[in-house]
Amino acid sequence: MSRNDAAPGTVNAPPSRLRRLLSLLYVQCLIGVLAGAAVGWLWPSFGAELKPLGDGFIALVRMMIAPVIFCTVVHGIASMGNARAVGRVSLKALVYFEVLTTVAMVIGLVVVNVVQPGSGLHVDPSTLSTEGLPPEATASHESLSAFLLAMIPDTLPSALTGHEILPVLLISVLFGFGLNAAGEAGAGITQGIEKLSKVLFTLIRWIMRLAPIGAFGSMAFTIGNYGLDTLRHLFLLVGSFWLTALFFVLVVLGTVMRVNGLRLLPFLRYIKEELLIVLGTSSSEPVLPRLMAKLQHAGASKPVVGITLPAGYSFNLDGTAIYLTMGSVFLAQALGIDLSLTQQLSMLAVMLLTSKGAAGVTGSGFIALAATLSAVPHVPVAALALIFGIDRFMSEARALTSVVGNSVATLAVAKWEGQLDEERAKAVLRGELPYTSAPEIDHAPEPQVEPTPDAKPEAVEDADLKAATGADREPVPAAG
Repeated sequence: MSRNDAAPGTVNAPPSRLRRLLSLLYVQCLIGVLAGAAVGWLWPSFGAELKPLGDGFIALVRMMIAPVIFCTVVHGIASMGNARAVGRVSLKALVYFEVLTTVAMVIGLVVVNVVQPGSGLHVDPSTLSTEGLPPEATASHESLSAFLLAMIPDTLPSALTGHEILPVLLISVLFGFGLNAAGEAGAGITQGIEKLSKVLFTLIRWIMRLAPIGAFGSMAFTIGNYGLDTLRHLFLLVGSFWLTALFFVLVVLGTVMRVNGLRLLPFLRYIKEELLIVLGTSSSEPVLPRLMAKLQHAGASKPVVGITLPAGYSFNLDGTAIYLTMGSVFLAQALGIDLSLTQQLSMLAVMLLTSKGAAGVTGSGFIALAATLSAVPHVPVAALALIFGIDRFMSEARALTSVVGNSVATLAVAKWEGQLDEERAKAVLRGELPYTSAPEIDHAPEPQVEPTPDAKPEAVEDADLKAATGADREPVPAAG
């Protein structure tokens, strides 16, 4: 009798509960984080040497981000077929980003002035030195014009080979409009790009199997290199920053979700795997492709997801916004510098610029803080040495807050555009439509609306959006 031939009357036992739990990616990532913390605590030198595991995982995902964004945005714009619709989505997203970023900075400013974690340190500025800080922190920082010019890549392919998101968005938008203008010649390319995106998401799914290893290596390095004593040394700053970020997520972002008819906590459960990956790697970049797929699965149209979420990685870094205000005022308090309200508000205005364009990579918030201090004369850049050792412990909160903020922003913009299937979103968040590697959509897409030659642009605009939404509610190639 073969092993597959069961004896009469016997029943094959289902997999044990433990085995099912261990097969879940978020459980594997949680185990990796805890194991990495244990290794870094028990064997610090060995844990510090495991940094390449985390760096390698982030590098693998990073190499996929540019082509994934390109394919998603190009196909989304080609599906919309209307420049006004794309502009409307972009404008709403940018307005939302600026408002929420300002709110995050103001909350951080209020908390750091109330708690005053730096008061009483009495650090002598003459004892500080920039030696030991990363070169990016002491380099001269770009002006507004340089920031805008950096969005334009040297060549079309070079945007896909770099590490910046904004140039990829620029060429993706231009290429999408170009496909629309090309007519039938662009239709075939659009279909090819859609098929290519499915291949890319398959590769992402394979790479994400390595997420527990990356989380293990990154956490082992953090604890092994900096130690738990470093965290205790400036616990008040770290603790108040984490609590402020938590307040922003639960109260501010929770209110945004409520206003749009959804609930935050079920959504956090829905993206728990991505949050654990971010916690382990201290970077929001590895989860960008998965978030794009999950938000589409939750009912947001592909064009809105493709435009809003990647743009949020450069323009809506809520965690970094909180960190900038709290970090700069903390350093002033530690040095005994009394900043007036006018000076603090002027720093906030500068931060609205320096926080843009910072990728979701570990340490980007620290570099943005250095750019802020170099742009205003109130606090010396050398003061960054005071928090350089504990910056890593705050980078997780920065990345987690920004990931949740950008996800909520995408759902909000989709709702305002009428491009969110609210009933489907609620069903997904209730767990009735679980996310899988090839999710099944239980309703047929809406029919495509073809504009007639004599139709007015104003009358066609909403039809283009609806057609795009219907076309995009097909099975989403996901990294699951």
